[in-house]
Amino acid sequence: MMTRYIDTHAHLYDEHYDADRAEMIARAEAAGVTQIISMGDTMAASARVVADAERYPALYAAVGIHPESAAPLTDADRAQFLAWAEHPKVVAIGEIGLDYYWEKDAAQRAVQRELFRAQLDVARATGLPVCIHDRDAHGDTLAILQEVGRDLTGVLHCYSGSLETARELWKMGYYIGIDGPLTYKNAAKLPDIVREAPQERLLIETDSPYLAPVPLRGKRNEPAYVVYVAAKIAEIRGESVEEVAAYTTENARRLYPKLV
Repeated sequence: MMTRYIDTHAHLYDEHYDADRAEMIARAEAAGVTQIISMGDTMAASARVVADAERYPALYAAVGIHPESAAPLTDADRAQFLAWAEHPKVVAIGEIGLDYYWEKDAAQRAVQRELFRAQLDVARATGLPVCIHDRDAHGDTLAILQEVGRDLTGVLHCYSGSLETARELWKMGYYIGIDGPLTYKNAAKLPDIVREAPQERLLIETDSPYLAPVPLRGKRNEPAYVVYVAAKIAEIRGESVEEVAAYTTENARRLYPKLV
């Protein structure tokens, strides 16, 4: 019986897939990846992932504005998010959050925080979980979630924070998403975090087309490769791949109840 996986974070609207999107999804299904959440990161990309989810049975969608595209949320944007949230295959508000790696301007970082709070409010209004991007903004991300996100549920995508921060997130019921960087030689503290993480707080993802895992690092990533992430988690935690696939699938369905 084939092991089944859920890739909980990919960007399948990306132009890197324009030549072979259907074939790429078929390869994922052949590898046992039965469901994929495709993330919006602008309003236009969010519209695209919803359309793709309608076209491909394996795809589900999340809608949101990434911090790299941060601007004040308009009333029209909010209304559109609320409308998308009613769609049976829109499972989350995401990818949202903070990115201080690329953004050094203090005023624009403040805009990111404003947008993050506004989209957390959208999630609260819709009852949907959130998928959070946090790059070099661990302190502010945690502080905002502790202040206004305790009543929400979600995942810190491609987790890159500390073990101490992860423990605080787990206490609040948040998940961490694990991607290809776990397989890299410079994974640093991430293996220790994965080793300590409660089973019920781990998700697997690819962030396709980015962050392809070893042995495919440097190539275009795709959801079929989430199996390498699961295998590395199993190695680190002393579990079987089948066990990792089973509990990460269960976790994905718990966090995203619209996955059927």
